Amino acid sequence: MKKHGLFFALLSLLLLSSCHKQQKIKRMFHINDFHNFSRTFNDLNEKQLQAAHLIGISPIASREEAEKKLDKLKEVKDCDLYNVDSLTNSVPFLVNKAACLLDTIGTNFQDSLGKKNAPKYKLIITSILRTHDDIKKLHQKNGNSTLNSAHLFGTTVDVAYTRYEKLDPEHELTDVPEDKLKAVLAEVLRDLQKGGKCYVRYEVKQGCFHITARP
Repeated sequence: MKKHGLFFALLSLLLLSSCHKQQKIKRMFHINDFHNFSRTFNDLNEKQLQAAHLIGISPIASREEAEKKLDKLKEVKDCDLYNVDSLTNSVPFLVNKAACLLDTIGTNFQDSLGKKNAPKYKLIITSILRTHDDIKKLHQKNGNSTLNSAHLFGTTVDVAYTRYEKLDPEHELTDVPEDKLKAVLAEVLRDLQKGGKCYVRYEVKQGCFHITARP
């Protein structure tokens, strides 16, 4: 009987400890849901193109030509704030204003996660500067894609809202669900959008936020 009593006592302690840990994890996260993505982030292509014309480079024909404009462009590389995806239809260059905006987005995203007591994640950048060649190839694959894209001017990036990379895989807290990370990213972009720093379009099929720096 004593053995049974000891077993049940230990089992109760383990269950209680597990329950407390789960409650602690649950309490640690203070991430509200975000609604109306399409309504909030509905800056049309025409509006983004106007900004791109003002602060961007002249569209370039090929990737080789992009390499010759490095005096006007900044290369976007993997860093502590974001990772650059394997780019199939763009090259990793932005004008300085857009590069600074991207750093701000990444910094604010991680700061917001920290304030919500959540582990930090890096963003995934899926598309950056597109040449005329890139646009034509993309249009051949997808007839609905526009030939007159803000991506041509080095002012625009696509940031995935379905994929993130955890900075510390061994963090004591559980992984943050993707929909919660998406909500945090949306809050960050909404604040920058309201502050006149960028235009944002919510892309459903591409699973990304299409973001253009503003003058």
